[in-house]
Amino acid sequence: MNSRLDALHSYPFTKLRALLESAGPPPADIAPIDLSIGEPKHAAPACVGQALCNNLGGLSVYPATKGDPALRAAISQWLARRYSIPAPNPDTQVLPVLGSREALFSFAQTVLDAAQQPLVVCPNPFYQIYEGAALLAGAQPYYVNADPSRNFGCDWLGVREATWRRTQLVFVCTPGNPAGNVMPLEDWRILFDLSDRYGFAIASDECYSEIYFEEGDAPLGALQAARRLGRDDYKNLVVFSSLSKRSNVPGLRSGFVAGDARLLDRFLLYRTYHGSAMSPVVSAASVAAWNDETHVRDNRAQYREKFAAVVPLLQPALDARHPQASFYLWLPVAGSDTAFARDLYARTGVTVLPGSYLAREAHGVNPGHGRIRIALVAPLAQCVEAAGRIAQFVRTTL
Repeated sequence: MNSRLDALHSYPFTKLRALLESAGPPPADIAPIDLSIGEPKHAAPACVGQALCNNLGGLSVYPATKGDPALRAAISQWLARRYSIPAPNPDTQVLPVLGSREALFSFAQTVLDAAQQPLVVCPNPFYQIYEGAALLAGAQPYYVNADPSRNFGCDWLGVREATWRRTQLVFVCTPGNPAGNVMPLEDWRILFDLSDRYGFAIASDECYSEIYFEEGDAPLGALQAARRLGRDDYKNLVVFSSLSKRSNVPGLRSGFVAGDARLLDRFLLYRTYHGSAMSPVVSAASVAAWNDETHVRDNRAQYREKFAAVVPLLQPALDARHPQASFYLWLPVAGSDTAFARDLYARTGVTVLPGSYLAREAHGVNPGHGRIRIALVAPLAQCVEAAGRIAQFVRTTL
């Protein structure tokens, strides 16, 4: 048995289930509302379903690990349109993957050399796959705490040189989970300079890039930042994206990686043995999704409506503010975040995620303590109802 499995922590939602069981059931006359998990609930686009039906013949074909050339071309053109950059080479700089989660994990297995006792730097709080990927590759995670004074960004210059010398991989999430913060260009300049100096790879998780609030003001992406800074070859940089949030198709398990051709060449070699080729059926549906922006704009409009309705209800009680992007609210609560989530569920039937479950204690503090994450993925009426219950709960427990 792989002894590294023993180093893995319980997943946040496993811990949440145990917490809610300890709370007991909410009142029977209250309909439960779950705002804990970031699973999109909006309707999948019709073009995706139609493409699936039209291409069922692909079930009889072994898929290529490198992916369908038509899909790689569609992704390349989407990147060019979305980020106003020259289209990446679809043959060497783009790979389809089975969702960003699968790729984030397997990329770490590709680039990390356990014999060198490497470190993997990641933000704190973080998406748990970053930590698990590092541990199972024989690396040690190093957490850079989110700084509220930096809009929950990371102070890369505050990391010691001795840490950077051992670092082989840095995970970045922008827009961030859970705070929805977007990494600014100057932070990219700093991180690229550090990568040049110490040689580590950068994995930029951008699965929330298409959930933002002002049309025409899309979040900065890593490839876009690299081009603005003259890094036309995307040295040491790989970007991860997905259709799950953008197109409301988490069950499709479709995404891509793009960036440094040298890194993607090694990643393709790994994937040849990993067994993660995309079905032609899913590939055809993915082409349809990447080529259509109408459903994406509609998706953003629905989230915009929910934030406009919910934030004013929660603001007086929990200092709620719009994030830059994503569909999360990262809210401060008085006292224990776990006790808040437990008692909120027991009294109101609303489920939220304790912030401490998304982070680790590092540098003397768990930066998730005293916060909760709310995912505005439920229908508008449920989000509004939940916000009202939460506000009332806060008022009556102060």
